[in-house]
Amino acid sequence: MHEPRTGSQRSATDAKTVENALNILSKKKSRNLISRLLPFMGPAFIASVAYVDPGNFATNIQGGAQFGYLLIWVIVASNLMAMLIQALSAKLGLVTGMNLAEHCREHFPKPVVYLLWALMEVVAMSTDLAEFLGAALGFQLLLGIPLLVGAVLTGIATMLILGMERYGFRPLEAVISSMVAMIALCYVAETVIVMPDWRLVVTSTIMPRFAGSESVFLACGILGATVMPHAIFLHSALMQGRIVVRDKERLKSLYRFELADVVVAMGVASCVNAAMLIMAAATFYSTGHTSVASIEEAYRTLEPLLGSAARWIFGLSLLVSGLSSSTVGTGAGQVIMQGFLERHIPIWIRRLITMVPSLVVIGFGLDPTKTLVLSQVVLSFGLPFAVIPLVIFTSRKEIMGDLVNRRPTTAAASIIAAIIVLLNVYLIYKTVSG
Repeated sequence: MHEPRTGSQRSATDAKTVENALNILSKKKSRNLISRLLPFMGPAFIASVAYVDPGNFATNIQGGAQFGYLLIWVIVASNLMAMLIQALSAKLGLVTGMNLAEHCREHFPKPVVYLLWALMEVVAMSTDLAEFLGAALGFQLLLGIPLLVGAVLTGIATMLILGMERYGFRPLEAVISSMVAMIALCYVAETVIVMPDWRLVVTSTIMPRFAGSESVFLACGILGATVMPHAIFLHSALMQGRIVVRDKERLKSLYRFELADVVVAMGVASCVNAAMLIMAAATFYSTGHTSVASIEEAYRTLEPLLGSAARWIFGLSLLVSGLSSSTVGTGAGQVIMQGFLERHIPIWIRRLITMVPSLVVIGFGLDPTKTLVLSQVVLSFGLPFAVIPLVIFTSRKEIMGDLVNRRPTTAAASIIAAIIVLLNVYLIYKTVSG
């Protein structure tokens, strides 16, 4: 993602969006609710792609196949946590005009900045590895082509999508939001096909419970695949210069509109994740196929159980998920480098560089699903280094002014940060210990 455009640099679509937003904030136009919300919607949908990426497919399918509907409440709780974290990230960029990486560079000592940058680069590469592999796997499952060819097609497709950015922020937001909608529609269709037990779905949503240590481990995996460090950095950058207001009251109104963007986008992501688990529970757990633990197994098993339509819908959702999340992951990597180091490289060069780990994995014939799981462990390690600075910066009056976190907000965010850190430490320990 490049520097925010201003003035004459804006495309006509961007300029119209900003004009409509400013009119709404100034109460110059009376519109229905959807028309009032529309100019502010978009950034959270781009960030929400991280919450429906191929890593989520792996953990949700395994959770549903092994434990049925049991862990739906974990998905709901994880996404509620994500809503608060992403709302704070959006507020940081909106109020200060600086993204999270830039604040780290501004307020931390240089050795800490370089360490954080190195950690976040590893996180960005791990993220891109998971998403790139997911898209390549989607091409292979749908078209029967080798993973290597799928990887090349993924690289080309993501570059074409990233190329939309030259036309402004609005076209890219529209493309990514459409892809999120396509994933959601695929899972609406899957849910209709599998006909789940809705009574058990509701019960498992409102009653937190586990069934042994393995279910706790899978719950940690679901959380680790849900809250993503690169999405936290990216969301703050997406708000920079998008709609700029200086008046205190209009700034508060703007933040309220962006909160609606976060709630809707994260709500959609939560429903998609829940639908993944529901599909696995209704299809695999209820028929005794509890050992299904990989994306490839799920794809192959769907046809004899539900027919070819379900298999193709699943493959399409995986492909779109991989392409959209790989595009967003590349943009997040650009934000991280530019924010921490004030260095900018052409995004196509970054795309080519981040393709290398995926090509190495494919070239050595490593198992894609196991590699996806390993990438989630790396992401888990990097998560505290994004969440904790975010909570620190948004709770400081000298940085946030009148929109500084209230004490209950800071307390809730701190508790969430502690839960995320503890569960991810547990996830890393259990994974390393086998």
